[in-house]
Amino acid sequence: MPKSLKLGLLCLLATVSLSASLVAAEGLRIVPLVRDDKVLVTFELADGFTDEVRAAIRSGLKTTFTYTVDLRLEVPAWVDRTIATTVVANSVEYDNLRRLHTVVRTLDGRADASQVTESETAVRQMMTSFSRLPLFSTMVLEPNREYYVRISATARPSNGAFLWPWGSGTSGQAKFTFVR
Repeated sequence: MPKSLKLGLLCLLATVSLSASLVAAEGLRIVPLVRDDKVLVTFELADGFTDEVRAAIRSGLKTTFTYTVDLRLEVPAWVDRTIATTVVANSVEYDNLRRLHTVVRTLDGRADASQVTESETAVRQMMTSFSRLPLFSTMVLEPNREYYVRISATARPSNGAFLWPWGSGTSGQAKFTFVR
């Protein structure tokens, strides 16, 4: 294979990889905030409520969005360390007879909140948008260190392209410095 062809293929591969990373980063917006000995995490899955998701919900099929939230410490020249992990899951079931959606949020497998609504807009908001969730304690953090929150989102049932064109999930991360 000619050298110029190899270089061209390598550039194309790098461009596709960079594009895939940018698509994932744009799909999940994350804002960590430290307040009152807690790490509060605000995040939104921008393109998660697709036509396929709406159709699955309207059919009465239980649909779950699962967000795995990792609090990580950046370690130079080594593998980053996971300090803590929390799993946030939102499930929605639509009752076709009563025309009501029941949305249930769990944190690490324990029921956290439940709401019944008629509004598909409210369901979209509850399934894809979270504001200042107190997910982690600052007791385990060292002052003046840089940390980051990494979130991976998946949907069930999955048709392979629910949230992201190259698979059944998306992820993103946001850095913050813990100052005491």
